[in-house]
Amino acid sequence: MHRPVDVWPFERDTHLVRPYLLTAEERRARRSQRQRRRALWLAVHGIDVGPRRIHGVEVSA
Repeated sequence: MHRPVDVWPFERDTHLVRPYLLTAEERRARRSQRQRRRALWLAVHGIDVGPRRIHGVEVSA
């Protein structure tokens, strides 16, 4: 059973975009979140991966 061409299951002004495509800002936000979670997980296990620079000053590890 085929649907006629002029029948749309959604609004005509709806853009057909794959939901997994991300904007550059969304990719940056997800990368940042992933880094924070990884640092927290490592800290729980006693591994310090904190920032190498704090307020512009190099910090030794």
